[in-house]
Amino acid sequence: MYTLQVEKMSCGHCVKAVTSAVQTIDPQATVQVDLAQKTVKVESAVPVDRIAAAIVDAGYPVPAAEAG
Repeated sequence: MYTLQVEKMSCGHCVKAVTSAVQTIDPQATVQVDLAQKTVKVESAVPVDRIAAAIVDAGYPVPAAEAG
C-alpha cells in the first residue's frame, strides 16, 4: 500500500477525480482518500511513481509518496 500526500483536495469532486486518475492506471486499485489529512492510500501493483504521475496529471500536486 502506498500513502501519498496530495495537495489541493477539498471536496467530493476532488475525491472522484483522484480516484478516477488512479483507477485509469490500475482498474483494480483500492483508493482511500482522506480530505482532512490530504492523503491518498492506494493498494496497487503499479509502481508508486506512475500512480503519483496520474494524480499530478489530474491536477493535484503530489509532493511525497511513501510505501507501507
